[in-house]
Order: sequence, then structure tokens, then C-alpha cells
Amino acid sequence: MTEKLLIAGNWKMHKTPRQTVEYFEQFKPLVKGLESVEILICPPFIDIPAAVESVKGSPIKIGGQNCFYEKEGAFTGEISPVMLREAGCEYVILGHSERRHIFGESDEVINKKVVAALEEGLRVILCVGETLQERESGLTFTVIETQLKLGLSGVEDKLDKVDIAYEPVWAIGTGVAAKPEDAEEVHRFIYDKLRELNPQKAEKVRVLYGGSVKPSNAESLLSQPHIRGVLVGGASLKPDSFAQIAKIGDTLATSKG
Repeated sequence: MTEKLLIAGNWKMHKTPRQTVEYFEQFKPLVKGLESVEILICPPFIDIPAAVESVKGSPIKIGGQNCFYEKEGAFTGEISPVMLREAGCEYVILGHSERRHIFGESDEVINKKVVAALEEGLRVILCVGETLQERESGLTFTVIETQLKLGLSGVEDKLDKVDIAYEPVWAIGTGVAAKPEDAEEVHRFIYDKLRELNPQKAEKVRVLYGGSVKPSNAESLLSQPHIRGVLVGGASLKPDSFAQIAKIGDTLATSKG
């Protein structure tokens, strides 16, 4: 597995360019010197130039929250992976549950985006996860296996350029995170399925946990052997709380190393 835990923040539809600059002025000193984690922040599209400029000279990386699967064209309101890359992004989040459930994105559409983003040299964070109804119906592993296989179709040879975020839909924005042992069970299952897709590259994938991650539960989650990072929503909007999570990850990774 890769050495560094990935501590990723998804700002969703929060912060203006001015607020982005202010955020990094506070955040950068708080995480200076952390060497055992990779820190990524994915702001709204309009904030990306301000974010990229703000993190110059630091190891903090910037990513997009979504992209379309064509390089250019008559697709009003969309952003291409080419645009993200040229703007300074190194990552893109795809298949987030809000994209699936609010905007109706199918596994097939998400797969086209994954292919396009990888072709452009972006590293992809592919989100998977079950709804509460699916979990209560015993369908967790069926849902996740389907999302993985369809979402990664045709890119098995580029598996080492992909990270997976397990985000149980019932835990996102609710304040109720999955129990660490339950998340670990799903993460272990995801690695088993990744090995079926490409046994040589599966261990290079970081499987992150997302869903109501905060400083108070980050250590118990990141201590699990198959949880290789976190995708943080609300807690990433505050420089101090996100820095706390990064420091927890850094301490754990350093002690393991």
C-alpha cells in the first residue's frame, strides 16, 4: 500500500474565492511539517484558481469535485478534465453520492468520467456507498461491488491512479459516522474486489472513509488497517478542525512507519 494516508477535504458548495484565500492563510501554518500524510482540498470550481495560488510552495494539493467526460463542446455549465488539469488540479472526485442521488448520475456516466479524467492525467477519487434502505436490506456489499465494477470498467490497468472513497450515504452530513469496525469490514471487502480487477495494482489504491468524519472520530477510523485516509465534508470547512484531522493521520502514519 502507499505510504501516505490521504486526508482529503470536499468543500461542496461552500466558500467564495476571497474566503478561500482567507482559509489557506489560516490553514497552511497549522499543517506545516506534516510529512506522513497527503493533504488534498477540493473546492468549488470558481475557487480553484485562488486555491492553487494559495498553496504554491506547499505540499497541499487541489482537486475538483466533479468533471464532465468530454474535453470540450456544447455542454453548458460543465467543466472538462482538461480545464481542471490546466487550472492546477491533480485530483477529481467522481461518483459522489450527491451526484448520484441529487443529479441522477448513473454508474455508466460516472465510468465515462473516470475514463476521461484518467486519460487527462488526473488522479480519481471514486466514491461508492449504500443508502440506509440498502444497508437495512442487506445489500451493502452487492451495491458496492456493482459500483466498483461498473465505475472502474476499462481502467483496470490504471488502478494505481485511482483512490476509492467508501461513503455510506446514511452517514454523509448526518453527524453519524459508521462504526470503525463496520467501515473496516467494507474497506476489506473493497480491497478484495480491487484485487480481482488487478492484483498487481490493488495495493496501491487508497481506500478512504467518508461520512461525518471529524476530529473526535478520526483516530478510531484511521487506526483501522484497511482505512488509508478520509474524505472530509463539513469538518474540512474550518481550518482548525481539518488541520486536527491531518495531524491525527500524520501521527498514526508516523507511528506505523
